[in-house]
Amino acid sequence: MTNDPEVLRYAAFTTDPEGGNPAGVVLDATGLSDAAMQDIATSVGYSETAFLTPTGEAGRYAVRYFSPLAEVPFCGHATVATAVALAERLGPGELTFHTPVGEVPVVVRPGDDGPAATLSSVEPHQEPVAAADLAEALAALDWSAGELDPALPPVIAFAGARHLVLAAADRKRLAALDYDFERLKSLMLRLDLTTLQLVWRESPTVFHVRDPFPVGGVVEDPATGAAAAALGGYLREIGLVEPAAVLTLHQGHDLGRPSLLTVELRAADPRVHVSGTAVRIPDGTA
Repeated sequence: MTNDPEVLRYAAFTTDPEGGNPAGVVLDATGLSDAAMQDIATSVGYSETAFLTPTGEAGRYAVRYFSPLAEVPFCGHATVATAVALAERLGPGELTFHTPVGEVPVVVRPGDDGPAATLSSVEPHQEPVAAADLAEALAALDWSAGELDPALPPVIAFAGARHLVLAAADRKRLAALDYDFERLKSLMLRLDLTTLQLVWRESPTVFHVRDPFPVGGVVEDPATGAAAAALGGYLREIGLVEPAAVLTLHQGHDLGRPSLLTVELRAADPRVHVSGTAVRIPDGTA
């Protein structure tokens, strides 16, 4: 393995290289140390870079994810980007990613807009957020409790990574995001949160979301597949959506990088399935 592996760059959950969430992809990280992977991710500067190590078994890879500041347990948009990158070289089909949080199956299918990937999350779960921690999060965001949607109570949701879900009562509140970076980062580190999943519900199955990511050294993620999976599991748990449902999440519009995420819940399947496209970013852009 050379000291300078090829780093591919893809935008996930979009068909436009200037949309979606950029991810770095290293298709063979064999021999790279943790420090080397961190250095590469920091140099790339995207919210995450995925590092694959072939297991020797067809379609199976060990995968790790690094933000510019630290390793993260799971990343949905980098998973989609990686699956599409593999499909463009090896053809569509089934993949299995062995991630730090468990096995994540991914299916890549051809489509009119290029390959589309569907990941199946690890089993989701939720936990309450303490009143003092909620108050601190709202203060860091400069939100008031009265601006929250009572139909979606605040919760810490997990489907591979931990996210604090806060639902805004209207789109205007979601659009006006200007938070205290260091204050929110400190709270998130203490609670072991990867992002905040800020949500506005347009309809029973259509949501607009934003994801501050200060613990990764990024102000905001334009598309967050892990948080989308966590949100899907949470909505099912509280009965706000049917046990079998398809949800549409719009993200990145306020950043000028529109993203489209599809979240599928299947009856009798505890996992959450997140789908999206990805496109190669030409050299010198994004």
